[in-house]
Amino acid sequence: MKIDKALEAIDALGDDHIGTSATTPLREDAFKLSDDEKITLIQKDVKHIMETLGLDLTDDSLQGTPKRVAKMFVKEIFSGLNPKNKPKASTFDNSYKYGEMLVEKNITVYSTCEHHLLPIVGRAHVAYISNGTVVGLSKMNRIVDYYAKRPQVQERMTMQIVQDLQEVLGTKDVACVIDAKHLCVNSRGIRDIESSTVTSEFGGKFKEKAVRQEFLDYIRLDTTF
Repeated sequence: MKIDKALEAIDALGDDHIGTSATTPLREDAFKLSDDEKITLIQKDVKHIMETLGLDLTDDSLQGTPKRVAKMFVKEIFSGLNPKNKPKASTFDNSYKYGEMLVEKNITVYSTCEHHLLPIVGRAHVAYISNGTVVGLSKMNRIVDYYAKRPQVQERMTMQIVQDLQEVLGTKDVACVIDAKHLCVNSRGIRDIESSTVTSEFGGKFKEKAVRQEFLDYIRLDTTF
């Protein structure tokens, strides 16, 4: 029932809904510093935050935390900010002439809300219809992971995944639905542990009612648009 209501909300927004720019807001000098330089600076900032909170960083359990957090930010959870980490998506000719929809569902999403820097955890469902080119299945997962590994809003992430695959595949016929929990809602503020957020982006043929419904049926989010 919950997912049906969320998808009804998507339908009410219509095809022209844009929650945010599809471009991650980065400064022009975002990559002037090396990863190691960024880790050194962030380590100092995290240490300052922890000391300001009154924590004793001489304690064995806490003394390594600033460096661990800094490395995690740069090397892991925000590594998708750096274009050098973008996965190479090799494409192949659709020699077997498969002309139906291809769906990769239940792709794990681990991202970070850019408003509170708290986790976003959920699933992405991605589909495309080949116009003569196909992409390796694992590359779809890697593209989702790349855009998830940055401070995000879910609308933007959904759009970025679709736009990247459209470019890679040379077709507008790409769709993505993401269903995710935001810990900024689940663990603070209203602290609603049951709610999740559903976003969608439908390109090309997926804007057609029958094609869109077929995709939603495949991912078991059956509803009527």
